[in-house]
Amino acid sequence: MIMEEHFFITLHIKDYYSPTLINLNFMFLEIIQTIKRNRLQFITLCLFLFFYIDPASSQGSVTVQSKNKESKIWTEEKINSWYTKLPWIRGCNFIPSSAINQIEMWQADTFDSKTIDRELGWAQELGFNTMRVYLSSLVWKADSKDFKKRMKKYLAISSKHKIRTIFVFFDDCWNEESALGKQPEPKPGVHNSGWVQDPAISLRKDTTKLYSDLEAYVSDILQTFKNDKRVLVWDLYNEPGNNNYVSTSIPLLKHVFKWAKQVNPSQPVTSGAWCYGCTEITDFQLINSDIITYHCYSNEQENKGLIDMLKKHKRPLICTEYMARKNESRFENIMPLLKENKVGAINWGFVAGKTNTIFAWDEPLPKIKEPAIWFHDILRTDKTPFDQKEIDLIKKLNGK
Repeated sequence: MIMEEHFFITLHIKDYYSPTLINLNFMFLEIIQTIKRNRLQFITLCLFLFFYIDPASSQGSVTVQSKNKESKIWTEEKINSWYTKLPWIRGCNFIPSSAINQIEMWQADTFDSKTIDRELGWAQELGFNTMRVYLSSLVWKADSKDFKKRMKKYLAISSKHKIRTIFVFFDDCWNEESALGKQPEPKPGVHNSGWVQDPAISLRKDTTKLYSDLEAYVSDILQTFKNDKRVLVWDLYNEPGNNNYVSTSIPLLKHVFKWAKQVNPSQPVTSGAWCYGCTEITDFQLINSDIITYHCYSNEQENKGLIDMLKKHKRPLICTEYMARKNESRFENIMPLLKENKVGAINWGFVAGKTNTIFAWDEPLPKIKEPAIWFHDILRTDKTPFDQKEIDLIKKLNGK
């Protein structure tokens, strides 16, 4: 869910002396993702840095090992053993087409099990086996018991379709404020016009109360589902630091990992790397995640560069956000790459609906029903695809 205008590029001298030198590589990949000219020269520079500076031999790798004991991170042996027993992970970031945001998906009045069942059935037909789904602390706080009942209902539906779930707790993307009740109608042609940050910006002023509430939320959900095999992974915080929060998101990021490790669920926990110039955030995510997850909405050369660098951590990889056709991240060039490298593949979007993610982040088109080239998503609500060739490729790669 990266927004181009919110990339952070860190070019301070201190980054060259970061304890984790892998971030120097990430910094140049961030430049590649944001600078459109001289692409080849920047890729060449990035590859030179990758082969010249070996993160595995740097002080950063020692930090990872020393942190393992302290924070109860799964050992390399444990997480790799867990991963090798799984089929190739492939699927989508999922919200039913009838919901504009996380609140509308999970509220009692708008929880649409019928649409969820139908659309996950279509996902099963394509051979997808994993969905990444955002939760809502606001809906949980209103009625935690019923919220968990709806989570169980969702999991019953998804497991019927042989789909496991990566649940996401917090998110720094899009609208700053949120409220229960009727959600706004989509703004025509505007990408994610109703998606909300979690927690809302106004709640972040009183961190004493906020952290108490959020710890109760995270602990309750994890305690309830910590041994549920239908849950594949817990994604603790989506894109911390986005929307210009930058380092102000770090305390919550650290707290949510602490809360999760105190529960010690049977599933691995993670937070996906996304801002490859944000040294402190990315360091913490990579050091503390059981399984490495990352976002990349760029072409296959840049995605492969990230894969090669992240593999230095000797942990399995899942790309939990990719596929933005306008940005040269498409099924035909990225999905085969991820499968070949045994990297999980979770694209953004499935059935085009109220989120309007067929439109690009930075290009509102209020006067048209559909752009000529969809940004995200695969199917319309009548099951017709944006591109039948994509469907054929997806089914082929998924063994259907």
